[in-house]
Amino acid sequence: MARQQAGQRGQRAGRRTAPARGTGPARAADAAWRRWGPYLGERQWGTVREDYSASGDAWSSFPHDHARSRAYRWGEDGLGGICDDKQRLCLAVTLWNGRDPVLKERAFGLTNAEGNHGEDVKEYYFYLDSTPSHSYMRYLYKYPQAAYPYAELVAVNGARGRNEFEYELLDTGVFDGDRYFDVTVEYAKAAPDDVLMRITVDNRGPEEETLRVLPTLWFRNTWSWGGEPTDRPRLTAVDGGPGESVVRAEHPALGTYELHCAGEVPLLFTENETNTERISGTPNASPYVKDGIGRYVVDGETGAVNPARTGTKAAADHTLTVPPGGTASVRLRLATVSAPADLGDGFDEVLRERRAEADAFYREVTPSGLSEDEALVLRQALSGMLWTKQYYWFDLETWLSEHGVDAWSPAAARVRNHEWFHMTCDDVVSMPDKWEYPWFAAWDLAFHTVALAMVDAGFAKQQLELLLTDAYLHPNGQVPAYEWNFTDVNPPVHAWAAYFVYQLERRLTGRADRDFLERVFQKLLTNFTWWVNRKDPDGRNVFQGGFLGLDNIGVFDRSAPLPTGGRIEQADGTAWMALYCQTMLQIALELVEDNRAYEPLIVKFAEHFLWISASMDRAAGQDDEFWDEQDGFFYDVLRLPDGRAVRLKVRSMVGLLPLCAATVFRPPQLARVARLGERVTRFVGRHPSLAATWASARSGARGGPRLLAVVDDKRLERVLGLLLSEEEFLSPYGVRALSRYHAEHPYTFVVHGEELRVGYLPAESDSGMFGGNSNWRGPVWMPMNVLLVRALLNLYAFHGDDFTVECPTGSGNRMTLFEVAKELSARLTRIFLRGEDGRRPVHGGQDKFTDPYWRDLVSFYEYFHGDNGAGIGAAHQTGWTGLVATLMIVFGELGPEDFRDPSSGTGATR
Repeated sequence: MARQQAGQRGQRAGRRTAPARGTGPARAADAAWRRWGPYLGERQWGTVREDYSASGDAWSSFPHDHARSRAYRWGEDGLGGICDDKQRLCLAVTLWNGRDPVLKERAFGLTNAEGNHGEDVKEYYFYLDSTPSHSYMRYLYKYPQAAYPYAELVAVNGARGRNEFEYELLDTGVFDGDRYFDVTVEYAKAAPDDVLMRITVDNRGPEEETLRVLPTLWFRNTWSWGGEPTDRPRLTAVDGGPGESVVRAEHPALGTYELHCAGEVPLLFTENETNTERISGTPNASPYVKDGIGRYVVDGETGAVNPARTGTKAAADHTLTVPPGGTASVRLRLATVSAPADLGDGFDEVLRERRAEADAFYREVTPSGLSEDEALVLRQALSGMLWTKQYYWFDLETWLSEHGVDAWSPAAARVRNHEWFHMTCDDVVSMPDKWEYPWFAAWDLAFHTVALAMVDAGFAKQQLELLLTDAYLHPNGQVPAYEWNFTDVNPPVHAWAAYFVYQLERRLTGRADRDFLERVFQKLLTNFTWWVNRKDPDGRNVFQGGFLGLDNIGVFDRSAPLPTGGRIEQADGTAWMALYCQTMLQIALELVEDNRAYEPLIVKFAEHFLWISASMDRAAGQDDEFWDEQDGFFYDVLRLPDGRAVRLKVRSMVGLLPLCAATVFRPPQLARVARLGERVTRFVGRHPSLAATWASARSGARGGPRLLAVVDDKRLERVLGLLLSEEEFLSPYGVRALSRYHAEHPYTFVVHGEELRVGYLPAESDSGMFGGNSNWRGPVWMPMNVLLVRALLNLYAFHGDDFTVECPTGSGNRMTLFEVAKELSARLTRIFLRGEDGRRPVHGGQDKFTDPYWRDLVSFYEYFHGDNGAGIGAAHQTGWTGLVATLMIVFGELGPEDFRDPSSGTGATR
């Protein structure tokens, strides 16, 4: 296919052409091209890794105010930066407008305690372009010319309540009159170890302005925590060619590089060491510390930088005076000492070539029927995901010992994540967001791979395998959830994502990577067993999953002990396990083609599914089961210590998830296992109570596909009636996490005289649960919508055109399930597209985003307002929200005929 060929062109052409796309296991040449990339964090301060406090409050123990002066232990951060894949040497942009109290070295934002809606970055930056190999990347930062209002942002947000809007940087007025700089950073690789950097500054304001641009090169501090002095790397000024300044970087493992700067610019050197005098009041061992360059530039302290022009942190100090509406630029080139250092015509040629290759790559990725604006959104969505990679280093046993705790002692229990002392993370990881979530999250990562596989199946597969390696997976089989609490529970979507990526790569390349699938399957067997043993303690196939990623969706904090005692049987936890069984069954059916030893596992997962499906409605019509016949919906069940049970009648995503456990199996798949249907029929015969469940594994036309689904046709229609009602779940911008029914009819539960309440909240949470920075009580969440779209396509693959429903409910307009899926996709995509009024719903009421210099910039937020589509939560989260690109490609390239099996006239997924 053309896209596959595009990924291989660079490897045939050699040095002057970069590989655009990875489709299989990383070849040596491809891996070399990926050695340098956007693996630098946007925020390292305020993370668990850097928290050595007694209280465990990571935010307050290492605030933004310390970041410029305190050396990090476990990683680095910067502005629009890059580093090598072990983050030994970092390169990023530093700016000073002559008015700020500190250098702009990293993005600023509020901590949980400072923000009225949890942590929040208060900057405007955009990831505009990237190829999978990072041969070309482009980043835009909007820098005010007035003093950055740090104190104002903290004070105003701190004074606002949860029911008030956040106070954003645009609200402060610093962009009024267009008094700001557009700072565009481009990276282009002439070769794997030869990276060009161009920084372009556009003065959007009405007056001439001066900007100090200080591209900064530094080593991650690896020597202050037990490293040998002889291992200390070194930056040194060396003589360059005429009209250039050069910093040599020597590292014992990375080798020797040089940063060539166009022009004879001052080079400033200091050490990447903590300013202990400022942080703790103790004398510094050397006058040259981490904030030395900032003190020199901002405060005029000439003694803060090393006159010998050597250190572990260096900056090239460019002073640009830019006329109103004018442009200035800076050129640099980071390369091994053997590479040429052309900063003239050859520099321009490489930039042009790499940009042209990126354009060609995205033309081939983008379906031909998309509009220009849709293509722009798709490119930024995927580019943002490619930018949001980060080197992640975290050795838990070392971290625990540095807290003064022996990982094997009982005292370890007082420190978070003490059960995970086996973890040694030393990898490039796809992050949810490099500022607000600069650490992996298990289920986020699975969704990331579904989008990343559209452009880089090799990286997607590597990421899926990563959390299943011995360095991450707990010996008991649990997948670590996320940095703040590895022990928490995320939905088990890894199997589904792995099978999706496997199928997609086969469709794109014609190659079925069964070795990958088998490796993943073997590890997932351990994880599946953990779920069954730990989350189904009574052996009833009803799962109490705990948190499951849905933060505050219910009445109670599902990660904490219940105030009532007892436990919650979770409709979503049980549905997740049904989907897990189905996917493991699909994978086993794929693997059995080469290895008959998988036959017993196929029967095993078929039986598991039957039991789980039966548990979703063990006793129809009773008040203590998931299905409520009167409402036509699934609810969680609270089982109290005295034996009583109560349905928690909250109409939420919890009750929609059973729809997602719907998978179609084609006759050729089932034929791989002799007498599978006969075996399952015999099993049902031994357990008559499962007869109704087996009816859900029904056949269409004779010899046609079979459907495994938790929800039968009657219940499917009833649940879809609520899902597709605009008075309930269906928003103009997708499916809400909570029904609008609860706006007028909030659900209440009284315990110990206290009334707990769940009401519809289309935007931010008014609850402090989970830090108050997440909300599943009304907004639209992209990953759950994608799972619903997937379920509708599978159900269409089985039912075909004969099964129709009203969409929207009550409209009289009937649609096939394919048409419903396409309609949901269109509503989700609409969040990001410019409407007739020139506005993109994602930007809410911010008028600035209709400006010519802002209107083509798209932010991929964490979630979206349930009524107007405005972005909420993590402002630059391009992780699972990047799934919008998957939807655009799927519905841009595939039609209903792609989901039907021509041999039977009914549907079958391919």
